[in-house]
Amino acid sequence: MEEMKDVSVGLCRFPHSHIIIFRKFKYEENKMEKKYDVIALGELLIDFTENGASGQGNPLFEANPGGAPCNVLAMLEKLGHKTTFIGKVGADFFGEQLRDALLEVGINTDYLYMDKDVHTTLALVHTMPGGDRDFSFYRKPGADMMLSEEEVTEEAIINAKIFHFGTLSMTHDGVRNATKKALNIAKENGIIISFDPNIREPLWDSMEIAREQVLYGLGFCDILKISDNEIQWLTGKEDFDEGICWIKERYPDITLILLSMGKDGSRAYYKDMKVEVPAFIQEKTIETTGAGDTFCGCMLHGICEHGLDNLNSIQLKDMLTFANAAASVITTRKGALRVMPSREEVENISV
Repeated sequence: MEEMKDVSVGLCRFPHSHIIIFRKFKYEENKMEKKYDVIALGELLIDFTENGASGQGNPLFEANPGGAPCNVLAMLEKLGHKTTFIGKVGADFFGEQLRDALLEVGINTDYLYMDKDVHTTLALVHTMPGGDRDFSFYRKPGADMMLSEEEVTEEAIINAKIFHFGTLSMTHDGVRNATKKALNIAKENGIIISFDPNIREPLWDSMEIAREQVLYGLGFCDILKISDNEIQWLTGKEDFDEGICWIKERYPDITLILLSMGKDGSRAYYKDMKVEVPAFIQEKTIETTGAGDTFCGCMLHGICEHGLDNLNSIQLKDMLTFANAAASVITTRKGALRVMPSREEVENISV
């Protein structure tokens, strides 16, 4: 495996201590009382993934539980953390399947709501050569869009150390308002906020609206996980370091930026450090569904262990290495939420 790269990001240096002092005080004040390590808000849906063909030559699809926020929580549960989820599914067969899947992997469902009028969101995942995917969504509307402000409670959010969200809960007005309410509660109570834009273009009325919502999320988060194609789209910069500086110049209170680059590995930008670790390439890769979520869950695991305010390059290297290894394992499996790798499986690859 290539050596870890650890260099100073000389293009942009920003003071953080004066910005996070209130958040840190609130977090230190409350962290011993937390019921959950991580709470996530967003979509929970069925991923229909291709699984061969019938005797007549028709494609067969397997109904896998999915949705980025709960994939992240499932990885955290696998690593021994306590998690809970805020979201909505339909009061239908698929909704029941999803609720049962969360309970099976250990995710608390006290804030999972069942909509009697709108069906569970469905996604068809077409796998292309090399494992990349194309998505078709059945969500006009889908139950995850029906989450309301009233269903987001302060009690739920203040009982967690980290609040995690994406942008699929910001595609439409109602659920967007619910997400913004959650963000304000988290920020006011000094909870660490983690953000993975996880853009899915077919779900947006326009990419300009998508960009507005990503920028809104950047204004709240302490941790940003973003992919290589997303940072180029958002910033207009082909060079990743330039894209990171573009973000830092506008949002200097983002403490940790995590860049996932697929087969090229991942990077962590923390204060004035940049740490890069290569990917683990699997010969038995089937598809990449959930790889970024698995990576994100592992990095939040590292934050739960080390905190966010005094990380060093060795810790960041170890966190990235573990996360890259876990992400590589999930590419060898169908789906993600119910088949997250164990700590032992990951360590067998990463050590």
